[in-house]
Amino acid sequence: MKTKTILELLTLSSSLYYLARDAHLLERINEMSEKGKDNINKIISESHLDENGNELEFVDKIILKTHELKEELNEKVEELVVKFYKKINVAHLDEIKALNEKLEKLDATVALLEARINKLEA
Repeated sequence: MKTKTILELLTLSSSLYYLARDAHLLERINEMSEKGKDNINKIISESHLDENGNELEFVDKIILKTHELKEELNEKVEELVVKFYKKINVAHLDEIKALNEKLEKLDATVALLEARINKLEA
């Protein structure tokens, strides 16, 4: 159980590391903060309509944009997690392959020893 918890924490910390390291995301956040006032004015000036054809209020526009940014962030996190798990999976596959080769060598050794025992018994 402790190994599973440690592995989960390692996975989480590694995912966060890859997320923090991603320059594109950091540049996007920096760009948004630098252009904050311009973006707010742009959001206000854009015309977004609700289901009834009425223009959305300022707060609703901000909520809409926040939803869009949240979706972008979720997509980026998902991409990074997929890349990370692929790297982990490759490492595990290499270890499994090495263990299988070792097992095959041990099987050959056991077969040789059995042949020697059978010869001595005869």
